[in-house]
Amino acid sequence: MLSKKAKYAIKALLALADRTGEEPVRIADLARQEQIPKKFLEGILLALRNHGLLQSRKGQGGGYLLARDPKDIHLGQVVRLFDGPLAPVPCASVTAYVRCHDCQDEATCAVRLAMKDVRDATARILESTTIASLRRRIDRVPAARR
Repeated sequence: MLSKKAKYAIKALLALADRTGEEPVRIADLARQEQIPKKFLEGILLALRNHGLLQSRKGQGGGYLLARDPKDIHLGQVVRLFDGPLAPVPCASVTAYVRCHDCQDEATCAVRLAMKDVRDATARILESTTIASLRRRIDRVPAARR
């Protein structure tokens, strides 16, 4: 399940992508616009900045803005940052593999085989979805349905 941190990070990145080329966005304004608790959002934005996805400016006119083009920010990167590996079980993980203590043969373990498929499908979707592509999908939704 996607954590609130990852969900709010994606929402914040989408909102900042709408303002590419504009002035930085203040945390309070972003929190109000996206209905995210301000203190919670502060930590999320700091993590995104520390991982090179955002940049910040201090002082009058300060705030946050994207550090990369929205087409270069993949959801997989954001989800991994906040939620860790995509695999539902450690033995199916590419980045955080740990052998199960109760597994006798990984090659024939049905749970591992199924969970590798889940991980692969999830990774394929999240790595092929960027903030820019998600923004385009949203823009195609008729205004009456938004």
